[in-house]
Amino acid sequence: MKSSEVRELSVKEIEERIDNEKNLLLRQKLNHAISPLDNPLKIKDTRKNIARLKTILREKLLSENKKS
Repeated sequence: MKSSEVRELSVKEIEERIDNEKNLLLRQKLNHAISPLDNPLKIKDTRKNIARLKTILREKLLSENKKS
């Protein structure tokens, strides 16, 4: 998911995506512990997506506070 796509989402949608990505990361880690994943870099990509979502969420929240 690109940053430009995330910026178009609302705060609530971003929070939902963060929850979904966290669940995905947890499942990937558990599956990798049981049997190695075909592409372990998916775990790294998921972590980066969570960080990207959190960063953009924080930017949106700060910009809303400045407007108020």
